[in-house]
Amino acid sequence: MQSEIRKELLDAFSNAGDDFLSGQHLAELIGCSRTAVWKHIEELRKEGFELDAVRNKGYRIIKTPEKITADEIRLGLSTMFMGRNIHYEDTVESTQKIAHHLASEDAPEGTIIIAEEQLSGRGRMARKWHSPKYTGIWMSMILRPNIPLNHAPQLTLLAAVAIVQACEEMTDLILDIKWPNDILISGKKITGILTELQAEADQIHSIIMGIGINVNQKKDDFPSELREIATSLFIEKGETVSRAELIKSILKHFENLYTLYLEQGFLPIKLLWEGYATSIGKNIKARTLTKTIEGRALGITNDGVLKLEDQTGFIHHIYSADIEI
Repeated sequence: MQSEIRKELLDAFSNAGDDFLSGQHLAELIGCSRTAVWKHIEELRKEGFELDAVRNKGYRIIKTPEKITADEIRLGLSTMFMGRNIHYEDTVESTQKIAHHLASEDAPEGTIIIAEEQLSGRGRMARKWHSPKYTGIWMSMILRPNIPLNHAPQLTLLAAVAIVQACEEMTDLILDIKWPNDILISGKKITGILTELQAEADQIHSIIMGIGINVNQKKDDFPSELREIATSLFIEKGETVSRAELIKSILKHFENLYTLYLEQGFLPIKLLWEGYATSIGKNIKARTLTKTIEGRALGITNDGVLKLEDQTGFIHHIYSADIEI
């Protein structure tokens, strides 16, 4: 009940913009007492929200906290289901672990798990993901699509497009996608995506999608071995980026693309992905677990598999590999 009141309160402030809302109006709108409204206002202040309170006018939010909170994400969130259920933690081993648990407990589709810091963040092939506190977005999403099991990798590519669209909307930077799940700026990585399944035989119960984005790290925040290969939006733009606003933008773009995907299939997503892909038409090396294949990247199949033409003209279908451009 408390969280529902908080959600309705933040929705009211979102819809009001810069206008003041009286305590009486909020109480009537939400269906609680003015005392309850005042208590929730005080809780928002403790979380770092700054509010104007003017006699005979009411309240308005003038500043949100630098620290990400579930309430800050809800403030102004425009989605129908993505991010409408938020599990927030300060420090976790991994948001993916929490997401798997919540998914097995029937958490609704669109549930997100956000942490300020991950101690054991990981990327593809169990590689460690550097997740320092208060700098990036460390998030997992729970999805429950009614799609064939072998179509699940398509959602990784969909997420990459949504993240690029959101980052470009927020920063005006130009981003590229490197197959299958890396997002780059000027050849340096800012984002990784990890997609895992809860499934049996031929049925998907849930897809757990982990997203790590380097947002406000400075160069010295990265370990020395990463400084030449990783970057952040702050380093590239020279300005701090609101992590909460970026999360809301990602959720908006993801929901739009996900709805399109469920209605029309992968083709519209495929075309968008190839438009952002840095490797298409270029000579690359694909390092699989067993061999290295060199050739020209032609694009991706309707299943999201990379097509690579070698010097003999043979077209390889690459399902999993590290790509070197």
